[in-house]
Amino acid sequence: MQGIDTATRTELEASAFRRLLAHLDEHKEVQNIELMILADFCRNCLSKWLVEAARQKGLALDYEAAREHVYGMPYDEWKNQFQAPATAAQLEALAARQAAKEQRQ
Repeated sequence: MQGIDTATRTELEASAFRRLLAHLDEHKEVQNIELMILADFCRNCLSKWLVEAARQKGLALDYEAAREHVYGMPYDEWKNQFQAPATAAQLEALAARQAAKEQRQ
């Protein structure tokens, strides 16, 4: 993004992040474990990243408040309505991904 000033770049990144949240909200059928297996992040990770970004700016952001922002509702409500139990195959795939990640470190 050469030639774009810092403020504009920040606005573009913020817009892309809002679009990511909207996209995830439109696709509640995509389970967090699937995101973790494929991309090594999930909605909870986004929440933690928001909390960390706030901390770096000297702001206090509660993790549950961040999760409500990311999920669009309280996490427990989202979990009860949309989170399916992980299958044996998903758990195995996640364990394999984590093992591979540890080997790279």
